[in-house]
Amino acid sequence: MKTWRGAAALGAAVLLAACGNDGGGGASGRQAVDGKTFTMAVAGDPGNLDPHFTSLSVTGQVDRFLYDSLLGFAPDGKTLPGLAEKWQSTSTTAEFTLRKGITCADGTPLTAATVAKNISFVGDVKNASTRIGLYVPAGAKATADEAAGVVKVTSPSPDAFLERNLGGLPIVCDKGMADRTKLKQASDGTGMYTVTEAVPDDHYTLTRRKEYAWGPGDFKADTVGRPDKVVIRVITNETTTANLVLSGEVNAARFTGPDSQRLQGDQFLKRDVLAPTGEIWFNQKAGLPTADLAVRKALIQSVDLTQMQQVFTSGRGTAATGLVAPAMTPCKGDTVTGNLPAFDAAAGKAALATAGAAGKKLVVAWGSTGNPGAQAAAELLQQQWQAAGVQVELKSVTTTQVGQIAAGQLSWDVAMFPIGVTLPSQLVPFLSGPTPPDGANFAAFDNKDYVAAVTEAQKLTGETGCPQWAAAEKAVVQNLDLVPFANSNAPSIVNGAELNLSEGDIDPSSIRMLG
Repeated sequence: MKTWRGAAALGAAVLLAACGNDGGGGASGRQAVDGKTFTMAVAGDPGNLDPHFTSLSVTGQVDRFLYDSLLGFAPDGKTLPGLAEKWQSTSTTAEFTLRKGITCADGTPLTAATVAKNISFVGDVKNASTRIGLYVPAGAKATADEAAGVVKVTSPSPDAFLERNLGGLPIVCDKGMADRTKLKQASDGTGMYTVTEAVPDDHYTLTRRKEYAWGPGDFKADTVGRPDKVVIRVITNETTTANLVLSGEVNAARFTGPDSQRLQGDQFLKRDVLAPTGEIWFNQKAGLPTADLAVRKALIQSVDLTQMQQVFTSGRGTAATGLVAPAMTPCKGDTVTGNLPAFDAAAGKAALATAGAAGKKLVVAWGSTGNPGAQAAAELLQQQWQAAGVQVELKSVTTTQVGQIAAGQLSWDVAMFPIGVTLPSQLVPFLSGPTPPDGANFAAFDNKDYVAAVTEAQKLTGETGCPQWAAAEKAVVQNLDLVPFANSNAPSIVNGAELNLSEGDIDPSSIRMLG
C-alpha cells in the first residue's frame, strides 16, 4: 500500500499497499506449532519482484517477506524499530542508527553504506525508481558513518512525513543493487524469507532463513509457530479462493466481495482493511476529451455515484470520504462530500453536447482482478455515459496491465482502480509532477491549487499540516482529476494461523501457524 503500498491490497489491480486496522479474530484455543507451511492467495501475479521498481501492492506484499525496512509499523500505525534501532528527523533531514548483527541472505553483514546507497539510488531521478517521491523525495541523498552504523539523509525539499516514508523503503543488499536483474524473480535482502521457486501466474515459494534473528518491534527469533515455508498462490477467482480458505488449503487471503461472508466463526481470524476502493481517474494528456474540465464535469453529472458505490462494493461499502485510507491517515475528515457535481443526467447530457464531446469515444480501463463488483460497476458507467451521448469502450486490465498504465505504456481515457496509501504525501508523485517515464503522474495532472496546497503542507511536520493536506485533496476532487466514490472493507481472512496487518499487508513477523 505503501505498495500501493499499497494495494492486491484491495484487489490485485490496486497500486501501492492500502492500509488497515486490526480487526477481530477467531482460532481461539489452538496452539502454535513449528515446521508448517503458510499458504496465502493473491488475486494477481506480482510480476517484477524488485522492490524499487514496482507500483503494485501485490508485489509489495510479497516483498515484505523478502526485504526489511528501517522502520516497522504496528497494526495501529505506530512506528517500531526495524533495521534501525534509533531515529530522528525534521522535514528535510533524517538520521537512522542501525541495529547490529543484521545480515543479508548471502550471509554478508548489512552496512550503513548499503542503506545509504538504497536511499540515494531511489532519490536519483535518473534511476526512474517508482518509489521516488513515495518513500524518498526526489534529489534526497544519504551518507553513511560505517563505524557508528549511522545513515544521514538530506532532502532538497521538505517532506512532512520524511521519517515514516524513508523508514518504509525496502532495503536491497549489495549484489541486488549491483545487478537488478537478479531481483526480478528472486531476492537479495535482509528479510526473513528468500525466493526458492517462482512460477509466474501460479505460485511463489519462499523459504525461511533459520539465522534470521531481527525483526520489527519486540521480535523474538525463538517464537514458536513461524512457518518454515511460505507459498503465495495466484488465484484470480475469489469464490475459488474462499473455497480453499474454507477447506484449509489456503491459510490467508484478502476479500473484496461477498464470498468473505461464508468464512465466519471461531475457525477463522479476520483482519479488517477499510480504504477507498472505488476511484475514477481522468487522463488529462493533451488532446484527450477528458483533459477538458467541462467534459469531466458533464461526465460526473451523468453518472449516479451512489448507485456506482452500491454496485462496485456489492452493497457492502460506504461513500468515499477522501483519497487516503481513513483507518491510518493522520489527517481525518471528509474532503469529498459537497465537492462533486450532483447527479443530473439531463444536465450532464446537455453539457457534453455543449463541450463538443457528444459522440466522442472514451476508453475506460477497469481493474478486472480481485473485486467481483468491478465489472458490473464498469458496465453501469458505460450504460449511463452512453445514455449521455458518448461512446464507451470498456477495457478490462490485469494487474500487470495496471502497472503498464502507471508506466505510461497503455492508452486510456478513464481508469477505474484505486491507489491505496497510508499518508497524503504518498499521493503527490501520482497527482503531480513529471509523467512517465520520468515520473509517476500517469494521468498527466496539472492542478496548480493542489501543488500550492502540497507545498504549504510539506513545510509542516506530521499532523500540523493536516488542514493544508485537506485543501490539497479538495483541489483534486473539485477539479475532477480523480473521483473517489466508494470506501469498503476488504478483510483478510485467516484459517489455521494467527497474524496481524502492517499498513494493510500481512506482517510476516506476526505469522504463527496453529496445530
